[in-house]
Amino acid sequence: MVGILGVFQFTPILLLTLIAGTIIDRFSKRNILLITQSGFLCLGAIMTALVFFKIVQYWEILLIALGYGILQSFDNPTRQSFVFDLVGPKNLLNGISLNSSVFNLAKIIGPSIAGVLMAKFSIAWCFFIDACSYLAVLVGLFFVKDVPAIKTNQHQKLLPEIMEGLRYVMQAPEVRFSAELMLIICTLNFNMNVIIPVYAKTVLHAGAQVFANLLSAVGVGSLIAAFFMSYISKNGANRRLYLLISLSVVLSQTLMLLVQTYWLAIAIMVIIGFSNMIFLNQSNAAFQFSVPNELRGRVMSVYVLLNQGSTPLGSLYAGGIMDLTSGLLGFPACGGLALLLLIPVFWEHQSLIRIWFKKH
Repeated sequence: MVGILGVFQFTPILLLTLIAGTIIDRFSKRNILLITQSGFLCLGAIMTALVFFKIVQYWEILLIALGYGILQSFDNPTRQSFVFDLVGPKNLLNGISLNSSVFNLAKIIGPSIAGVLMAKFSIAWCFFIDACSYLAVLVGLFFVKDVPAIKTNQHQKLLPEIMEGLRYVMQAPEVRFSAELMLIICTLNFNMNVIIPVYAKTVLHAGAQVFANLLSAVGVGSLIAAFFMSYISKNGANRRLYLLISLSVVLSQTLMLLVQTYWLAIAIMVIIGFSNMIFLNQSNAAFQFSVPNELRGRVMSVYVLLNQGSTPLGSLYAGGIMDLTSGLLGFPACGGLALLLLIPVFWEHQSLIRIWFKKH
């Protein structure tokens, strides 16, 4: 059921993100974010009411997840490309890292608070605080200076514009390599929301607080990585680190086969969070550097599509494996398959890999 929930949330990203990229290049990113964040606020308020009055049903959760996914299809690529408008090309890598730092600080604080609220009060309070948080985002956006869209022709057909962004990704060697890495790793190795609750319940035999602690540990690792990337950002993108961290992502999850104790699981979650965040940070940099600004929304929509759009496949795979076997095999089944799929990708791009290692 958790896997199916992931499918409902992330399938709209698979279907709509490329279309969203063309819209982002045509209109004000700030105004798009005002609309999407208002939508998140409304969905959060509905979920709060359903849970508070104890009338929530599984199908209602699926519909809310579907609405959330539709909004995410537009919100995520807009936010990713908005970083460039805010900081400019000189501070882009640092801006990406700072954005990651704030995001992952929330990933630590949020689950920690949620665990306490679920244990001491009720889940309804979690949804209520989540809904209220969007008010702060909306207020913040009103104080951000609006940057007009570069592309002024709003009547051009969508399909040629989508293809223009895809051609750029396929024809730029570094971006194409990064896209292939993301397709494998983001599909198989970014399913924590599906795997961790099952792992916590069936392997660690624990409840909501341990689930929240494991998520917080992932957030701690991600936050450390974000600060680390901010520190080294002055040296530009580190391609050797990118390759090594790609292997770290899949190997750390494969090793979860041997982990059945709480503190060791916490330690590995920190490593997984650290590896995942550096991987996404470097992938983001590979997509954003040197891309023409009039293509930025479309190119970053491909990034978001690869980052989250393929998640339904990974969610179903991870959920199916754990249903057929056990919660212990969720992480290693994903990590092991990703490791096998990376072999032909590394082989195909071996000349580029040699260039990257010579540069560093």
